Amino acid sequence: MQVLHIDSSILGDGSVTRQLSAQTVAAWRAAHPGARVEHLDLAAEAPAHFAADAMGFRRGLDDAALTDAQRRENAATERYLQQFLAADVVVVGAPLYNFSIPTQLKAWIDRLAQPGRTFRYTAAGPEGLAKGKTVVVVSGRGGVYSASEQGRALEHQESYLQTVFGFFGITDVRFVRAEGVGMGPEARAQALRQGEADIARALLAEPTAEAVAA
Repeated sequence: MQVLHIDSSILGDGSVTRQLSAQTVAAWRAAHPGARVEHLDLAAEAPAHFAADAMGFRRGLDDAALTDAQRRENAATERYLQQFLAADVVVVGAPLYNFSIPTQLKAWIDRLAQPGRTFRYTAAGPEGLAKGKTVVVVSGRGGVYSASEQGRALEHQESYLQTVFGFFGITDVRFVRAEGVGMGPEARAQALRQGEADIARALLAEPTAEAVAA
């Protein structure tokens, strides 16, 4: 089993999502002896934002027709894609920044969203091509968003990740959530306890029929 561990928080050792994503991976390895883990720190190794040079692979150009910048961007995209596609389990540390995800994490996802690799369009509509994986999103939030309709309308973090991984064909998306971490020491401690409880639930969750078949 190959586990891809993604961190995207810019807060280093002070990050709740880094703490909980590490605990999630450790718990997964304990439950699945022999699992191999690859760690990608998107804050330390941030992908370039998706710009014109990164579109080279979509233009159908021969390698000889690409610029040096396009070749570099294609190589970066291919590295991220192969790493993602090779993983059976992806643990994504995803803090909430300004109602959404860190730009580093969005830049990584933009590299994965490649026609013919993670999705394709058919006569019946889009089809995800990265089926059979389990994704565990470790979500950190300074405030509380899950407890009210207004809060749920404001967040574009968990909802976006559920949508984009679903578009890639991944139906087994689980959440470990710690929210309210910016609302004082007691609230932070409670949020961490909730996150740890979510880790246990995420490990106990039954895989989807699709994941079993894969």
